[in-house]
Amino acid sequence: MSSTTLSPTISLPYPVPLERLRTLDVLDGRTGGNRAGPEVVCQLAANNDLDAVRVWLAEFHDSPQTLRNYRKEAERLLLWALLERDKPLSSLTREDCILYETFLANPQPHDRWCGPRVPRLDGRWRPFLGPLQPTSRKQAMLIINSLFSYLVKAGYLAGNPLSLARRRVHSAQPLRQVERFLEHDQWQALLDAVEALPRDTERDHQHYTRARYLVALLYLMGPRVSEVAEHTMGSFVRVRGRWWWQVIGKGRKEARVPVNQDMLDALSDYRRFYGLPALPAPEESTPLIMNLKGTGGIGDNMIYRIIKDLVAKAATRLEPTDPYQAGKLRKASTHWFRHTSITHQADAGIDLQFLQRNARHARIDTTGLYLHAEEKDWHEAMERHRLKE
Repeated sequence: MSSTTLSPTISLPYPVPLERLRTLDVLDGRTGGNRAGPEVVCQLAANNDLDAVRVWLAEFHDSPQTLRNYRKEAERLLLWALLERDKPLSSLTREDCILYETFLANPQPHDRWCGPRVPRLDGRWRPFLGPLQPTSRKQAMLIINSLFSYLVKAGYLAGNPLSLARRRVHSAQPLRQVERFLEHDQWQALLDAVEALPRDTERDHQHYTRARYLVALLYLMGPRVSEVAEHTMGSFVRVRGRWWWQVIGKGRKEARVPVNQDMLDALSDYRRFYGLPALPAPEESTPLIMNLKGTGGIGDNMIYRIIKDLVAKAATRLEPTDPYQAGKLRKASTHWFRHTSITHQADAGIDLQFLQRNARHARIDTTGLYLHAEEKDWHEAMERHRLKE
């Protein structure tokens, strides 16, 4: 199949993969109705929609599975806009987005949009195998929302049409959500419990310093407990003036997670306590978490015991004012801290693409399980349903 040009008046009978898509200027987005104005400095060299989408996809070059998923959804939307709406992606409105979400449930005409599972450059290739199930539609709209948000932040688009939804796309939930995480007041009770630890003796001070650092590490980096036990200080690396945690995680996959200033401060305080330089040296072999004397590392079981002791102390502090939350807090274990980290990042509004990278999830719908913002809106809406007016 050769490269195909789209006409503003004659639509292609069938979609083609992004690699073979060509458009005339009138449909390529150069003059899209949602393009940012001249007063906005665009951070992309791209001047048409296809190139802008390619820049966004290039952000995921180090994660092949994510790249494939994101390309699939961007490709579907771009082709739908051209073939069904006769407009570029950068002219899509909120009304178009509503129509597109409906389209995903039943892509029609079927022969144009649905086909067998074949290689991308096969002439029988189609964007869909068939209608998408509800969870797949939610995942698709989450990815599209991430694309629009990126293009707005880059100064390519003026606004994100999905952000106008009453049921915000980035808050769309699968039926099952992560529940094993600490609420913000439970988290504060835990921090208070750490600060209340005794520091009268040298051993007390060692225990306090380690607990304070461990809690910061588990919360700010969101690691699995095995990763904490297995890594060294040398896993903190500086690249172009910024610090990252270079972690080998589940499935022996290597990733980097940004280290913010709070984490750097906690790391520096911990190291100084043991007479180490404030920041690690390249390939330093010092364990990530040391025993109280600072002579060696500790394992998964000891980390678990430290955390269980801390949550018990925090629950005792919370008991007088909120026994229900205290009861939940007592059940918390080390893996709850990973869930708490990701959930609180989502609450803070961290962009979905960064949230997925921080969590090191292969699938974006897994990250979607941590988005709870819609619950608050839903509950507040029910407050208007009163027994008496």
